[in-house]
Formats: sequence, structure tokens, C-alpha cells
Amino acid sequence: MNFQIAEFKAAYGKSSQIPSSDLPEIVFSGKSNVGKSSLINKLLFRKSIARVSATPGKTGTINFFSLKEAYFVDLPGYGYAKVSQSEKMRWAELVEGYFAQNRNIPLVVQICDMRHSPTVDDMGMIDFLYNNDYTFIIALTKSDKLKKTQYLEQLEKLKEELKDYPDIPLFPCSSQNGQGIEEIRKIIEQSVIGN
Repeated sequence: MNFQIAEFKAAYGKSSQIPSSDLPEIVFSGKSNVGKSSLINKLLFRKSIARVSATPGKTGTINFFSLKEAYFVDLPGYGYAKVSQSEKMRWAELVEGYFAQNRNIPLVVQICDMRHSPTVDDMGMIDFLYNNDYTFIIALTKSDKLKKTQYLEQLEKLKEELKDYPDIPLFPCSSQNGQGIEEIRKIIEQSVIGN
């Protein structure tokens, strides 16, 4: 699978606008400011195919990036407090509407910040994916920001906090030093090929 040939395809603000799946869709989900765009850019060997916003909660659309064999689908980040209630409701409709469609989703990359415990919103999303039988992994971003001892302690703590989901793999990763990126690419490739 060639991760280097990718382009921005479209952004959708309403679930009704999204065309039906014609290729497998690798979905990226996470809270605002968790490093979702940076991770997508790193996976695709790009600096800025996915726009990294300085303002959390700025991406209010579902963004599709096309590769030859699949789409990367970037869901809007959740959990940003300064967004209006009506905007939060629109986002909820958009994301719930997306998942409610009969889409070809072999893998969801759920993104959490390795430095912190999962938020209530993170746990809500993980719960949703788990209970609806989606195949997913948890990418733990910003691993480079932890010193070695903190890193090991935090990884054990996260395993404990996520023990209700024992079969979900955790991937500490960093878009700065590249840790975990190749492993995540391999998982994506396997899920697309096996689809």
C-alpha cells in the first residue's frame, strides 16, 4: 500500500452529503488538539495534507483523503468547551450520521494523548466503537513529551484504565520522532488488504 500518493478529496459538513463507500475507509477519531492532523500527515509522509489548526475545535467537517486503495477519514475533533451548543449538536449529527450509514470501515484509529488519562469523551467514543464491534486501535500521541520513567508509568496506568477493552492494541506514537508510525501503517495496510 502506497502511503505517499494521497490527496485531499472533500470535506463534508452534513452526513447526508457524504457519498456511499467505494473504497475501505480508515477512520481517525479523537478530541480537539490531540494531534490527529499531525498523525495523519506523518502517516502520509506529508507536512500539511491535513491542516493542523492553531485553534482547537476549528475542524467542523469530516475530511476525506484519497489513497489508491482506501480513504483516510478525519472526523471532527470532539470535546472542545468553547464551541457553541448548536455547533456541538451539528458535529454529533455529522459523526453519528456517518457511522449510521452502511460504510466500509475496516479500521478506526482512536487517538488519545499519552500524557493524560482518557477523557470522558474519549471513553464514550471507545465504548461506542467497542459495543458496535468496530475493529479499532488506540494511538497514544505525544509519546515523545514523556521522559522514559514517566513513559513506562503512564503506559501501565493507561493499560489499567482501559482494562475493560483487553483486546484493543495500544500504540504509543509521535509525529515528532516517528515512534509507532510504521507499526500503525502496517495495521492500516493489513486491515485494507484483508477487507
